[in-house]
Amino acid sequence: MLADRHGRKRILLGSVLLFGLFSLATALAWSFPTLLLARLLTGVGLGAALPNLIALTSEAAGSRFRGRAVSLMYCGVPIGAALAAALGFSGLAAAWQIIFWIGGVVPLLLIPLLMRWLPESQAFQRAEASVPLRTLFAPGQAAATLLLWLGYFFTLLVVYMLINWLPMLLVGQGFRASQAAGVMFSLQIGAACGTLLLGALMDKLTPLRMSLLIYSGILASLLALGSASSLTGMLLAGFVAGLFATGGQSVLYALAPLFYPAAIRATGVGTAVAVGRLGAMSGPLLAGKMLALGTGTVGVMAASAPGIVLAGVAVFWLMHRQQRAAMV
Repeated sequence: MLADRHGRKRILLGSVLLFGLFSLATALAWSFPTLLLARLLTGVGLGAALPNLIALTSEAAGSRFRGRAVSLMYCGVPIGAALAAALGFSGLAAAWQIIFWIGGVVPLLLIPLLMRWLPESQAFQRAEASVPLRTLFAPGQAAATLLLWLGYFFTLLVVYMLINWLPMLLVGQGFRASQAAGVMFSLQIGAACGTLLLGALMDKLTPLRMSLLIYSGILASLLALGSASSLTGMLLAGFVAGLFATGGQSVLYALAPLFYPAAIRATGVGTAVAVGRLGAMSGPLLAGKMLALGTGTVGVMAASAPGIVLAGVAVFWLMHRQQRAAMV
């Protein structure tokens, strides 16, 4: 909402400053309460930055290159995660604080560059005054908002369940910790490839076909993760899971701006991302509960499948509505 009122660039700069400073504060935390506060405020900064990055990228690229542009922007997330994992497992970051020093200093160094060269969104400058949050549920807008939220919630539920629990699931299956780390690295590489590949395909395929491709791929990867028994099979399954789950997440980020006018675009994307974050919190909790019940990897993957089917149906119906409206 603040970005639709005060501008994407201004809020983005404040967000980068916030998560940069509190990443440094994480490295300097001297007690659990201070660590918790630092991580909370880092999350606030990151959560505020992402919708504005999506809105800025989408509006700057235009409809022809929107998918590729948003995916190229978002692929920095899995690449950064892969680099952090590689740094941690290499032994170079034996002191965990090093990762947070890097994660704090680099964003702060970027701020002067963003101030100098990042333009404000022209769509924001042309837009009328910002409108209330309830506009997301205005006639003709409510269905798109709710379907988008449903897609975000269940897609991020599965993505973060995999990120948080897959290593432990693999160790429980008998894989060594180093092998589980290799599977996670493969997943993040697949995620980076997926954001680029699916983003490029989004500009060529209809959104309807994209939704079918993505959610069929996620279901297939869950099946593969639940059934693979060899390290090679698990490495491949992890790559495919990253390709479609995280890659599909980036496509959702590219699609969201399509459904909102400039005056509420950052608000619409931001609320969808917030709902997705609720799914991101629910996924690890669901996996933990399933493991406590003794279901193992197969049970966790099976429990995730209905949510992905719901997300796929929601996104498919959303794309169908948009395609039908475009033909009228």
